[in-house]
Amino acid sequence: MTHISIYDTTLRDGTQAEDLHLSTEDKVRIAQKLDDLGIAYIEGGWPVSNPTDQQFFKEIKNYDLKHARVTCFGSTHNPKQTPDKDPNLKSVIQAKTDVITLFGKTWDIHVKEALRTTLEHNLEIISGSLAFVRPEVRELFFDAEHFFDGFKAQPDYALLCLRKAWEAGADVLVLCDTNGGCLPHEVGEIVAQVQKELPGAKLGIHTHNDSETAVASSLIAVRNGAVQVQGTMNGYGERCGNANLCSVIPNLQLKMGCTCLPEGHLELLASTSHFVSEVANLKPFLRQPFVGNSAFAHKGGIHVSAVTRNPRTYEHIEPELVGNKQRVLLSDLAGRSNILFKAKQFGFHLEKDDPFVSELLAEIKTRESKGYEYAAAEASFELLLNQTLGRMRRYFSLLSFRVIDARHEDQAQPWAEATVMIKVGGVVEHTAAAGHGPVNALDHALRKALERFYPNLKEMRLLDFKVRVLSAQNGNSGTASNVRVLIESGDAQSRWITVGVSHNIIEASWQALEDSMNYKLFKDDQHKLQRITTDK
Repeated sequence: MTHISIYDTTLRDGTQAEDLHLSTEDKVRIAQKLDDLGIAYIEGGWPVSNPTDQQFFKEIKNYDLKHARVTCFGSTHNPKQTPDKDPNLKSVIQAKTDVITLFGKTWDIHVKEALRTTLEHNLEIISGSLAFVRPEVRELFFDAEHFFDGFKAQPDYALLCLRKAWEAGADVLVLCDTNGGCLPHEVGEIVAQVQKELPGAKLGIHTHNDSETAVASSLIAVRNGAVQVQGTMNGYGERCGNANLCSVIPNLQLKMGCTCLPEGHLELLASTSHFVSEVANLKPFLRQPFVGNSAFAHKGGIHVSAVTRNPRTYEHIEPELVGNKQRVLLSDLAGRSNILFKAKQFGFHLEKDDPFVSELLAEIKTRESKGYEYAAAEASFELLLNQTLGRMRRYFSLLSFRVIDARHEDQAQPWAEATVMIKVGGVVEHTAAAGHGPVNALDHALRKALERFYPNLKEMRLLDFKVRVLSAQNGNSGTASNVRVLIESGDAQSRWITVGVSHNIIEASWQALEDSMNYKLFKDDQHKLQRITTDK
């Protein structure tokens, strides 16, 4: 099996993304997670560029990484400096990492326009910079910036840059598609030609996704001799991002017969992807291949019917191999197979001709035609399923609610107050509460009314609140349109999403809130029953 070294640059190149910002603590947490995954090299940053990266290299020394080598990134020396006087080279050496990566110019237009020096001097800069740091590190990599563009413009000069770096002690020559404009067939041809010209050199690949081909180009580079792939988790990076390691790694291991991670570590890929998104405070991309929440989700009834018999009919790999799972969605496209599959997930073994299945399917189709979305709000579906089967108690019933949202001319912000009247058993509870906006006030009032009867509701919290304006129905549009509200709630054990739909945003919010409270109570009751059964 061919071994391919994975070089992660999320902490450096990934942070070039306009909406991604990481503190030193964030970087350390992500580095530990990448090490757990089994990444070979973790590029920590460019210390001369910012204090955060400087602090990271100091802090990471306090951690014992099991698999990864931390790499320091820097550039070749300034054309007006000598290597021993260059502050950039001094900073990468002072980081005291086992591995250093230096990038240098290989495209003549960059040498002349960006560095403003001669082609001959640039060769001296590359050679001198790498030779200067070579004695200080265990491994030295050379990132040939804009190599593919440079090769297409002046192949002899681009190759000469690589040769100088190799002769100066670079262990791996990394060919960079910095502008992301090369197509995979071009990358493959050029990598093969470089391998032919420098047969003893180890090659790496670093691609950007401006043409939506970064992953494909990385894979074809490996086919043509590259032994190192650089990229980022979730494809984060400047402009359109970098090669997505969440796709590169499973493609290499599962489809190309290469080894990248330690045995048994590939199943950590999805959780690592989600962890990085969480730390970066970015919403995970649902449709991301391999690790996305929708990567193995099935909606159409015919698809579900087939996949329940044999998952290979609509799944290119077993989702568990990358730590993901199969999901069956419920929608107006759903068939009986969807209902049976979801019911089985929740512990109900129903027959296809069971009247409950027909009733539930009809109810789902009716509700989704009004705008309800159960593919996302699985907690609301589980409640609907149990209600249809008569397996759920009524925890409370609404008698009335009223919400006041007002603003006086002498107030900077409006104020909101909600009044709720509910019945629990035979007891009527009438409460009022204020809040930051009408939905928050309604949430406070409902909790205030219920927590006397159900103290465990104090454990749950609202995590996310989303509103979507739906397509016009019955001639209503604009401010009279129906809206769909999705509320994500959670406690110490789990998270769940509930849904509400109405032309009135307060009513839609009430529906989602009511389902959220009911689901928490229902979930806790199920856990109690399980404990009682186990004790017996």
